[in-house]
Amino acid sequence: MFPRPFEYASPASLDEALAHLASVPGSRVLAGGMSLLPMMKLRVVGPPMLVDIAAIPGLGDVAVGDEGAAIGPNASQRDVACHPVLNGRATALAEAASWTGDPQVRNRGTLCGSLAHADPSADQPAAMLVLGGVLELRSSRGDRTMPIDDFFRDAFTTAMEPDEMLTSVTVPLATKSEGSAYQKLGRRGGRSGFAIAGSAARVRLHDGIVSDASVALTAVSHRPVLAPGVADALVGSDGSAGAIRSAAARAADDIAIVPDLHGSAAYKAHLARVLTERSLTTAIHRARQSREVA
Repeated sequence: MFPRPFEYASPASLDEALAHLASVPGSRVLAGGMSLLPMMKLRVVGPPMLVDIAAIPGLGDVAVGDEGAAIGPNASQRDVACHPVLNGRATALAEAASWTGDPQVRNRGTLCGSLAHADPSADQPAAMLVLGGVLELRSSRGDRTMPIDDFFRDAFTTAMEPDEMLTSVTVPLATKSEGSAYQKLGRRGGRSGFAIAGSAARVRLHDGIVSDASVALTAVSHRPVLAPGVADALVGSDGSAGAIRSAAARAADDIAIVPDLHGSAAYKAHLARVLTERSLTTAIHRARQSREVA
């Protein structure tokens, strides 16, 4: 199918892009376009204008600073997956990016675009939830920041206003004795394609004991969700295989599991537990390695 008619703007600056969003209600930002354009062709969405930000300089940077790594809206999945600092100190996010789509999608699709699109089966939102990312939203009216926990509202629905643009996401970086990981089962088997279910985990150790933990799930509900029961069960334990297994058994507790064409609620709950055990095991292993190397 062909999309509905639309206007196209290629601004040279961020201010110009925000002016377009404000002047034409319903306009959408075009970065990689890996999700937006297929939805337009299916006429699921029909924005009156696309605001292409590809020509705006500086928006593809990954800037590492004291607050973490600030990732711009034109930074691709490949940029995130291959970034040496993110690989070492925000590993769950780098893994999620590396398992997104295929090489063409990773080369063109962007991290910020994935977050703004809010597909309930996407990989990156769960990783961002456990890492505690902070979003910068900008419009012609001004700027605001928002913790990632407050951003996702429902399937394909976020707290972003129609005239706002996600201009940066800052992800905190792991320090000594911290580790993170992402695990998924893809629709095309293994790690390929959108997730049937996915689990991201972050763990901090202190004197060999789990002092802090976070687990988030994707593709099991209407939006990416934290699994607080897992963290409650794991914190204070020695992070042994038995402790991990007991904590992972609570992955689906108090979460509204939503069945779809790819699995029943029972199947997705089972996958949530299995994948959480795997992501926690890897995250704890990385935290121990970080402590030994530091």
